[in-house]
Amino acid sequence: MNAPIGVIDSGVGGLTVAKAIMELLPNETIYYIGDTARCPYGPRSKQEVRNFTWQMAKALEKMNVKMLVIACNTATAVALESLQKHMPFPVLGVINAGARAAIKETKRNEIVVLATEGTIKSGAYEEAVKSLSTKAKVIPLACPTFVPLVESGEYEGQFSYNLVEKGLKPIENERFDTVILGCTHYPILQKQIEAAVGPDVHVLSSAQETAKDVEAILSYKGELRTEKEPPQHVFHASGSVPIFRSIAERWLEQGALDLHKISFEK
Repeated sequence: MNAPIGVIDSGVGGLTVAKAIMELLPNETIYYIGDTARCPYGPRSKQEVRNFTWQMAKALEKMNVKMLVIACNTATAVALESLQKHMPFPVLGVINAGARAAIKETKRNEIVVLATEGTIKSGAYEEAVKSLSTKAKVIPLACPTFVPLVESGEYEGQFSYNLVEKGLKPIENERFDTVILGCTHYPILQKQIEAAVGPDVHVLSSAQETAKDVEAILSYKGELRTEKEPPQHVFHASGSVPIFRSIAERWLEQGALDLHKISFEK
């Protein structure tokens, strides 16, 4: 089936998931929506996040996607189940994939989850990890400064290392061997996070595991893209197009993007 895969996020963070899908399934077309005008989602109410997520999902439904990936942990925590029930195509989130990656990697069952306030408050990662291993100890930490740092595009200098180190201070005396990047913005700060936690700690993104889930479902349904022409990815941002373009073209290394402004009904 040659329809595109839809990917949604509160901003640019979901590009980490889109990139993983592009690398694993280079024949597939991605239609991406980043809700940069209303980012970050972490401090927002569950109802707001649910409404925003549904708006993006409905927009992609109109674009005839064959699958939807909610590449936002906060949105996954509050909207995944309702979308899975009502959308006419498979809907995946990123939380279970992140938990699965951590359980595979940890040796001591001591796992830190770094995420937005909304994801931490939901307890979704603790629930996902505990469903895979009752032995696992989960240490959650909200990092509210990380998403604005990534969305600003100013994430490559010494300031970003200092800000990340400050954000991780609350866990400096904790014992852990694995960190889940429980927000899809955070892999863009992976070097800074690894520098802060040290070389003996595995820092994991859910992106690769999510991409494997996408491949498995499309293969099972017989819906992998068969066209031989290169895919034509399309991107949408609800906020600043120039800022989104600058970050996306740097991160994806795809050259000039087919990028459009998108707005949603109030």
